Amino acid sequence: MPRIVVIAGESSGDRLGASFIRSAALSRPDLTFEGVAGPEMRAAGCKPWFDAHDLAVMGLFEVIRHLPRILRIKREIQKRLLADPPDVLLGIDAPDFNLRVEKVARRAGIPTVHYVCPSVWAWRESRVKTIRKACDRVLCLLPFEVPFLQRHEIDGRFVGHPLADDIGDSVDRRAARRKLALGDGPVVAILPGSRGSEVTRLGPVFAATAAWIERHKPGVTFAVPAATPALRGLIEQQFASSAPQCEVRIVDGNSCDVLAACDTALLASGTVTLESMLMKRPMVVAYKLSPLSYWVGRIFRLIKVKYMSLPNLLADAPLVPEFLQRDASPGALGGAVLELLDSPDGCAGLIETFGKLNRQMRRSAGERSAAEVLDVAGLAVANQVPSDDNESGDSGRAAMTPVTEKR
Repeated sequence: MPRIVVIAGESSGDRLGASFIRSAALSRPDLTFEGVAGPEMRAAGCKPWFDAHDLAVMGLFEVIRHLPRILRIKREIQKRLLADPPDVLLGIDAPDFNLRVEKVARRAGIPTVHYVCPSVWAWRESRVKTIRKACDRVLCLLPFEVPFLQRHEIDGRFVGHPLADDIGDSVDRRAARRKLALGDGPVVAILPGSRGSEVTRLGPVFAATAAWIERHKPGVTFAVPAATPALRGLIEQQFASSAPQCEVRIVDGNSCDVLAACDTALLASGTVTLESMLMKRPMVVAYKLSPLSYWVGRIFRLIKVKYMSLPNLLADAPLVPEFLQRDASPGALGGAVLELLDSPDGCAGLIETFGKLNRQMRRSAGERSAAEVLDVAGLAVANQVPSDDNESGDSGRAAMTPVTEKR
């Protein structure tokens, strides 16, 4: 029976993995899946070796505290792969972990695919050498990554994003509010991240921002998703300490419903900015590394992009306000949120641009990723890679037409 090992590194990787597994199983019902899985991958049929949350560590130095555990997991995975080689290994995101495992597997003759191109176009470009050695193919969520990889002789394929397929062209705000028992008043979604390190750094600032907004605009409800029970407890403590007067609704796990229900969002930079864009929700984005990680990045010029949020990167324009490190203060963030919240008519152009990006990102990503992985594995499939209806080329090789409108 053909077997695929899938390694996902955090909540967003778990979601991508689940979409891939469902599509691959439809093409080949005889497939079995195992590896490092979160709740969505397990529900899709993946037998877990470890939990995806075990690999959810962020930053250059934050990993040190968790290094013994991570190395133990890495050794166990490599041992299992070499003892019983699968037909293909799929590593999803978590490049610092997965590329090392993929390199060992490929050296042993196991076909390897990496899903979510590492941000080598943004920083640490030297990693392309590791990618070239570790991966038979890279599946890209962003269209401009494919030509970058091709310049470095790496087989990259643009598959789009399953979030775009799931969300579709429109989202029902009223239905989401009914589901979360939210009223008709203004709702601000607050998403401080899915990793403990992110929530530790951004949670207190976001809670203080909620308090700032409440002082300047009473009556706002704040909806906050928590990726895990442990993070829920941390978020509850942060808001109890910094924003006890605020109306806060903490929702277990479901960022999609929270974003669908909101009028505007305050977000940690990451996949949720794409999710908010696809739902056509105005947003303010913040990003905080540890001081040491940020200092090293600045000194050695490791960061090479103008923007940190996915909407701005896709449009190559400052569509949404971004605040980095010390600039991400409660007053600055709160002022930017209120500007969006109080000017719905002024957001019309932004929402129109979000709609264009939404349409360009919908490419049946689950089917495409499944077809690409099975192709690398040499497993025959009944369904081929979906053909493109518009501007994108064969097998996801061509770039998406950029959107350059500015707010």
